[in-house]
Amino acid sequence: MNDDFWSGVGVDLHLEPDAADGRRIGLERALRDAVRDGRLAPGTRLPATRRLAEELGISRGTAKAAYDQLVAEGYLTARQGSGTRVASLPSLDAEAPEAAARARTPRFDLRPGSPDVGAFPAAAWLRALRRAIATAPLLAYDYGDPRGRIELRTALSGYLGRARGVIAPPERIVITSGYVQGLALLTRVLDGETIAMEDPGLPFHREVVRHNGGTVVPVRVDERGACAHELGDCRAVVVTPAHQYPTGVTLHPERRRAITDWARARDGLIVEDDYDGEFRYDRQPVGALQGMAPGRVVYLGTASKTLGPALRLGWMVLPPHLVDAVADAKLHSDHHTESIGQLALAELIDSHAYDRHVRACRLRYRRRRDQLLGRLGGRTEVRGIAAGLHALVEVADEEEVLKRAEAEGLAVGHLGDHWHTPAPGRPQGLVVGYGTPRERAYPQALEVLGKVLESG
Repeated sequence: MNDDFWSGVGVDLHLEPDAADGRRIGLERALRDAVRDGRLAPGTRLPATRRLAEELGISRGTAKAAYDQLVAEGYLTARQGSGTRVASLPSLDAEAPEAAARARTPRFDLRPGSPDVGAFPAAAWLRALRRAIATAPLLAYDYGDPRGRIELRTALSGYLGRARGVIAPPERIVITSGYVQGLALLTRVLDGETIAMEDPGLPFHREVVRHNGGTVVPVRVDERGACAHELGDCRAVVVTPAHQYPTGVTLHPERRRAITDWARARDGLIVEDDYDGEFRYDRQPVGALQGMAPGRVVYLGTASKTLGPALRLGWMVLPPHLVDAVADAKLHSDHHTESIGQLALAELIDSHAYDRHVRACRLRYRRRRDQLLGRLGGRTEVRGIAAGLHALVEVADEEEVLKRAEAEGLAVGHLGDHWHTPAPGRPQGLVVGYGTPRERAYPQALEVLGKVLESG
């Protein structure tokens, strides 16, 4: 573009008229970008289409079409007698919340809930995806069974049986878009019933139940896990038996028997959230509770902790009497979970690449937990079994420790967020996630954590 041509508006559009996308699209993009980043100020009058066309060596129709498109999008205005001008866009203040969120991004993030997404097995996933697409039947691209692809349900049936001790015939599995959708679907099927949830526990999950019409009551958690004798007349209970979140305890064998006895005696339902059951570091993982009472347990699993939350792939293993109702709720929610990802995960499981990835992650997270314990050096009590992606670190004053952490640019979770009802005298602690930081940043994050805990 001739720079002299734009001297009147004082801007270089960096336009490349011969761009592969076409001259009209190139002109639209250049003008749009100049308006967005402020190089073309609001009210600036643009050249007439005839002059623009002459200078750029394009047809007047192309120039007019570009102007018309940007007028339609709201970037330009065109009025008889005043020509084409740059429109006044919404103030940049409208983006202030996002900018503020970026400004608050911590230097070191030890919040719980996410795995190390940098460990996602991209090469293995790509191979599985290619094989899945190459062998997928044409109907895989159409609307499908709300329960999910039979290929994935069959693969999960075998995997869950050998890895978690789950009795999971394919016809009793429903594929979901993650754990949250599974919990929401089940809550709708229970139609307003009272559901007990662990205290402390993840507050967002309580909100999911309430948002879908359920009533939530707390069930206390102690060093042996959920207190089954306190369940009373509720219709269902949501538990994390393998690794309670956030205390890190495992459900004691006596409690496992007590909770299944309660379900049989009261016609109750146990919802097993097996969010990180594969990650046990000091022994073989404890088998899923579902294996003890498959007719009374809804088993919920997900790929979010093993692969990554972005995949949005989860599964429910249901008692026979709930399969149709949950499948119908799924149908009326989003019809079915996207199919190609399901086929890729099935291929990943069948090729045993999924098992290899889980084993590699288990070693990585065990090493990270050991590093955490080593840095704290026994001076601070760390609660919970050697498992999962988080640890509970006891502190005397959460509020004071969190202030010091924020001053150091360190983000951590804390136990106070997880109680159903805050009350004086409750235990206090930091919920430290060791899945999120990248390998190179993790040692420094631990140093900052140690400094925060030691400076009190």
